[in-house]
Amino acid sequence: MNLRKSASLGLLSAATLFVGAASQLAPAQPANAQVAARDGIEFDAYLELIKAKARAQGVSEATLQRMTSGLTPNERVIRLDQGQPGRPTVRGYPAMAPYIATHVNSTRISSGRREFQNNRSILRAVEQQYGVPGEIVIAIFGHETSYGRIRGDFDLSRSLATLAWEGRRRALFEGEWIALMKVADKGYSRSDLVGSYAGAFGNPQFLPSVYLRLATDGDGDGRANIFNNRADTFASIANYFRDAGWRTGQPWGVRAYVPAGFDVDAYKNKLVSPVCSRVHERHSQWKTVAEWRALGVQPQRPLPDDTMTSLFQPDGPGQPAYLLTGNYRVILEYNCSNYYAMSVGLLADEIVN
Repeated sequence: MNLRKSASLGLLSAATLFVGAASQLAPAQPANAQVAARDGIEFDAYLELIKAKARAQGVSEATLQRMTSGLTPNERVIRLDQGQPGRPTVRGYPAMAPYIATHVNSTRISSGRREFQNNRSILRAVEQQYGVPGEIVIAIFGHETSYGRIRGDFDLSRSLATLAWEGRRRALFEGEWIALMKVADKGYSRSDLVGSYAGAFGNPQFLPSVYLRLATDGDGDGRANIFNNRADTFASIANYFRDAGWRTGQPWGVRAYVPAGFDVDAYKNKLVSPVCSRVHERHSQWKTVAEWRALGVQPQRPLPDDTMTSLFQPDGPGQPAYLLTGNYRVILEYNCSNYYAMSVGLLADEIVN
């Protein structure tokens, strides 16, 4: 399955997005201050250019005025976008076990179980309509925003305009800024449209373009409110997964027994993924469960013999190993990180165990 650009670039984990998020709607500097021009264009001039593009795509003048009033570039957003801390590695990658211990902890598990129980009727309806298990939906909700408690407080208009003007990924962020104007045109205020420094917002942390494409009205009130409406939030996450190709009735993966001395590298995937190659290069070739059994690799939970799976042993020989199905790739569509996808899958399992 090919990863989609909107997912791999847009839906970033809460652990990255909310570090020190303290930006408020009010500009951090005087309204008439100017930061050094980027690519030879001042921020105010660039803002007029993208406003013109938004107008050409049907955004109302009233929305443009209220969403850009007093807008100045946010240098802190640029610093956050350009700098990420390094981590110690195992075999060239950060160790998985410490990440899992932090992100699938007792607090997150107990909170997830409570959300699952409190919303059983909504989740049953969502699963029936979209085919995505409620525990997967809740696990995404928990990872993205700690079950709605941490959604970010950056002014999205300011952040996205800043990132577009800065120019490192101009095409992406300019498009997302214009998409945000279209979201605002649906009646959302500027104070509603706050989130991560990179533009993700609401309970599912959708980018504006993803909101426009996949946000869903889950309770029939005519509005896809992913800010504080559980039905809309859960339906929107499930709709995203269905759109990404979730296979109903199939788990994301199962723990597997790998015999001592098994040469995982002998079955290394030789294909290079066009997107997130370092994520996918860690997975083995695809084989049926029956083929893995013949090699001595045993799934620890039932899986049909004809299920196509990939072997993944993130922390090396002697450490936990998993047989991953195509649904694991769907989780990667939401955030292209093995650490994220594994923690979502394991949290979902804990929620219903």
